[in-house]
Amino acid sequence: MTTPTTTRNVLPQWAETLRQKYLAGEASTFVLYRNVFDNFLVGDSLHNLQSFLLEELFKDTKKHVCEVSLERGIRVLRGKPKGAVAIIDNADDAGDGAGATLLQSLHALEAQMRSEQSTAVIVPYADALLPAGDPSFMAQQDRQTYLVFHRWSLDKALTTGDNITILITESLNAINPGLLSNPKVAAIEIPMPDLAMRQKVIAFFAPKLSAQQVTLFSERTGGLRTVQLASIMASSEGHGLSEPERRALIVQLLQGTADAEQRATTLATITAGMTPAEITKLIEPGKTLPVGDANQEVLKVIHARKREMIEKECAGLIEFIEPKHGLSSVGGQEHIKHELLAIAKNLKEGETTLTPMGLLAVGPMGSGKTFVIKAFLKEAGLSAVALKNFRSKWVGSTEANLERVLATVKAMGPIAVIIDEGDRSFGSGGGEGGDEGTSSRVIARLKEFMSEPENRGQVLFVMMTNRPDKLDSDIKRPGRLDRKIPFFYCDTAPERAQVLQAVLSRYGETCVATTEELLTLCETLTGYSNADLEALALLAVELARNQASPLDAQVLTAAAADFMPPQERDMIEFMELLAVSETSRRSMLPKRYRDMAVADIQSNLIAAKRRALAR
Repeated sequence: MTTPTTTRNVLPQWAETLRQKYLAGEASTFVLYRNVFDNFLVGDSLHNLQSFLLEELFKDTKKHVCEVSLERGIRVLRGKPKGAVAIIDNADDAGDGAGATLLQSLHALEAQMRSEQSTAVIVPYADALLPAGDPSFMAQQDRQTYLVFHRWSLDKALTTGDNITILITESLNAINPGLLSNPKVAAIEIPMPDLAMRQKVIAFFAPKLSAQQVTLFSERTGGLRTVQLASIMASSEGHGLSEPERRALIVQLLQGTADAEQRATTLATITAGMTPAEITKLIEPGKTLPVGDANQEVLKVIHARKREMIEKECAGLIEFIEPKHGLSSVGGQEHIKHELLAIAKNLKEGETTLTPMGLLAVGPMGSGKTFVIKAFLKEAGLSAVALKNFRSKWVGSTEANLERVLATVKAMGPIAVIIDEGDRSFGSGGGEGGDEGTSSRVIARLKEFMSEPENRGQVLFVMMTNRPDKLDSDIKRPGRLDRKIPFFYCDTAPERAQVLQAVLSRYGETCVATTEELLTLCETLTGYSNADLEALALLAVELARNQASPLDAQVLTAAAADFMPPQERDMIEFMELLAVSETSRRSMLPKRYRDMAVADIQSNLIAAKRRALAR
């Protein structure tokens, strides 16, 4: 086997791994997957994947390079085609519909590989040529094509002839599993750009940025591909406004502002591809930036564009969450706010050892789980996304969707992944039946990802549910969802008063009732959930506006008399006891449960379950 010479430029880590495995004789067929539609910066050159393979990896190591695709058959990218391959290549170029079939083309290519050593075969969209599925249900051509590539990977005459095959696919699950299980086929993931690579890419596309700006912007663009960074930065190619044109437009919009020139220069750098209307909507002419805060406006633009690109990239599979309130806006819940503040502090300080892998928020409906968790994210300064429905009716699509989401999430870290109503998505039994094992595979992959040690402090899973008994017990174990945070309705009148005041404050409503009047009212609201208290407060606001009167004790009392809270005491008691049984620390429990023996908790839980589910 010919030993490839060292390339002039430093290769990306994934390419170096491929090179080492090839030189060691571990494999001659490689599957490149994940970030395969990106661009790659090597030295001062920007390549797509095929260009990178051709110009960087195979430039001095392979005499012949061919492309095999379902669409175009065989195309010779380097070297002179001979014999049957030359006929096929010329027929393809000429658009002759009478050209050889793909199977005949592969056999012709194989003959050349045997006679002419040092050939690289690149297969873009390999999942279209070698689709996953049960071989029994495959078309004959798919089975024949699979057999060709499987045989090539094991044929010593080919592998010792310095030949290499590169299969390219976005999702590993979309490739024929029989080929992937072959010990002579190696799968190599092409990851999203890491921090160091993003710094190089941003500096390449926007050379006018300062080193401090390059570092700051690269930290805030985690999860974006090189092609997406290129579409943001000034030097990216396009048919829209040039950078000088954008700068002139922004200067005009900011006319009269003291720092107009500096703001225009920076904003012009990161608005590539935007229309004049979009830029006009973005600019805040009347805003004067505080001293030392010159980059905040740019970061806001980058965040907005990053959000738009990632949501588009993930095709609606995730949704960004941007909390408006911190834990200071949470009324009551003192038994858990201390715990969440401690976790937020560790996240901010990068104390990964003390940071949990995940949180499980449990408690009855209306106890404030969603609001408090969002307030915690705001307190911790964490970006957050919610997993949406990534399940698909098409074979293989669900797994591919999940892998795309997980790869994006990992590249965006540190980040929180929110899963609301987790019992519906990850309940025992793996979801809906009759899905040929898709649900069990999806849950198994999520469990695997949640427990990866390198995710600690980078990807925080937060699951919320009022029925933790329906969750697969394995997903709740330490190392996946380490902290179980229990939520309960307010026990005392002062706690309920705090919730009412916090709700009215969030909505910007002024309450003129005295503390004593609020406490007196809240004494009558035993059993009200946080959601009930919020609904009551908003009803009082509506009554006050209709009567053109201040929001006083009389209006609040009238609203309380009119409001009818849900009456599901048995179910609520059952859900509260579930929260007690799930909690990871007694110190987070209210007084009425804190000293209860485990045996008593379990016996009460069984009795409550019998009453709640008897209907």
